[in-house]
Amino acid sequence: MKSGKVIKVSGPLVVASGMEKANVYDVVEVSEDKLIGEIIEMRGDQASIQVYEETTGIGPGDSVYTTGSPLSIELGPGIIEQMFDGIQRPLTALQDKAGDFLTRGVVVPSLNREKIWAFKPVANVGDEVGPGDTLGTVQETPVVLHRIMVPNGISGTIKSIEAGDFVVTDIVAVIETDEGDKEISMMQKWPVRIGRPYKEKLDPVTPLITGQRVIDTFFPLVKGGAAAIPGPFGSGKTVVQHQLAKWADAQIVVYVGCGERGNEMTDVLNEFPELEDPQTGETLMKRTVLIANTSNMPVAAREASIYTGITIAEYYRDMGYSVAMMADSTSRWAEALREMSGRLEEMPGDEGYPAYLSSRIAEFYERAGKVICNGKDAREGALSAIGAVSPPGGDISEPVSQSTLRIVKVFWGLDHALSHRRHFPAINWLNSYSLYQTKVDRYMDSEVASDFSENRIRAMGYLQEESSLEEIVRLVGRDSLSQEDQLKLEVTKSIREDFLQQNAFHETDTYCSLEKQSKMLRAILEFYDSGLVALEKGAYISEIEDMPIREKIARAKNVPEDDLSSLDQLVEDIKGAMNDLVKVGEANA
Repeated sequence: MKSGKVIKVSGPLVVASGMEKANVYDVVEVSEDKLIGEIIEMRGDQASIQVYEETTGIGPGDSVYTTGSPLSIELGPGIIEQMFDGIQRPLTALQDKAGDFLTRGVVVPSLNREKIWAFKPVANVGDEVGPGDTLGTVQETPVVLHRIMVPNGISGTIKSIEAGDFVVTDIVAVIETDEGDKEISMMQKWPVRIGRPYKEKLDPVTPLITGQRVIDTFFPLVKGGAAAIPGPFGSGKTVVQHQLAKWADAQIVVYVGCGERGNEMTDVLNEFPELEDPQTGETLMKRTVLIANTSNMPVAAREASIYTGITIAEYYRDMGYSVAMMADSTSRWAEALREMSGRLEEMPGDEGYPAYLSSRIAEFYERAGKVICNGKDAREGALSAIGAVSPPGGDISEPVSQSTLRIVKVFWGLDHALSHRRHFPAINWLNSYSLYQTKVDRYMDSEVASDFSENRIRAMGYLQEESSLEEIVRLVGRDSLSQEDQLKLEVTKSIREDFLQQNAFHETDTYCSLEKQSKMLRAILEFYDSGLVALEKGAYISEIEDMPIREKIARAKNVPEDDLSSLDQLVEDIKGAMNDLVKVGEANA
């Protein structure tokens, strides 16, 4: 093992000399404590190393040992249900070994070396196999069937393969290649900064159903898409991320808490094991991986945590799963980049961020997508990336937000004024957008309801008109509007309060199926259409506003999923109530 000497320490940055044999992105061990670091710059024989642990006590003259390999993570059975730190150290195993506080230099293998897994071969001796082909399967959790795949760069004939109970490091198959026999275990390693290969990238068209009305109906995301949630502090980014992690119809969820508060990760840890997954009936943890790199952990590890998360997500995508990755928040990751860049004395870009910020963000989001995976069976896998952004003061003109918006196709803009009014999710419907809208409209019209996209366009049109009508109301008062416009304001109020607003902590309202969303929107628009007819026939706007049926529309969000026929009845009730109102008016006339 080649060693060098520390010549400078600046917080998480260590500079070592005598490292001419090392390469950029090699992992090194710093000092006798064997702190894990990664080379991020080479100048002659001097290596600049970002250390993923606390550097207190390290000084010039300490040894640095290079491992000769890039920062890699272990991929195999035992990842699901785990909670890792930014460089894939299992936190529960660290706690067992070192206590409640992270101790420097503690080394714990990422995957449990003692747990036994039942391996069932699906390939046979004599089969020709290549990268990505499935050798066998392991039932990792009740809902996740883990494929043991041929690692990248290996192809040949299976010489031996056996069923049985093994630990992850045991040899389960031998492949005869041109370079000799290759022994395959259930575990493989992959460098985190390199995207995992696939055959072909596809055009994603299927929506990622989240159960959140404002997202699914107005600003949908597709499986294999990328979305950003920028918003100021306290606007509900983390709650939206949690909701997506809980209810999105992805088969695997990778949740990365990057530089966030510890209590937010605690919420996830406490809630997920108790929540029942609507798709499988098991707890949510049975399909979730958590990566926690909270604000009190070493800053440099934030940078690695995002890559660790996306590499794990790609691994499960390669098995043919639909994976959703939540990164909360990418701003903290960018701040770690800024800190390291400052310590390297690089020329700063906009607001002190490094000049390569936008290319790093693009690099991350471009690893999302729907693909045909490697392997003979042409499996389709999808990886959706959803990143929260925390711009200071909610100003999305800052570099991280702008670099993110340049690359993602969905923008859920959170609004402090909405959150202040207790309107959650606080997604501003006037400045948010989804560039997948046309594709999703076609899907919704064919799979959910033929008038879904038409109703969506109408509702969005009314919401946009509302903002200009509100201007008039503020200037000259509500009575100056025509009765039709007053009715429009009432309907947009209903769309906002009864449809867009959703209670994440209500057992029924927390998740809303597409069918229910369609029926709720149809009922609100029916109130408008029937109201217009009633106005034409002589009804007064004040009478329409005071109708008891409005209470039923407001309560539609609490209708259980197994009683959606009552929403069809609600549409009929609205028509009947309006007719009765007109009849009473005619009788009185």
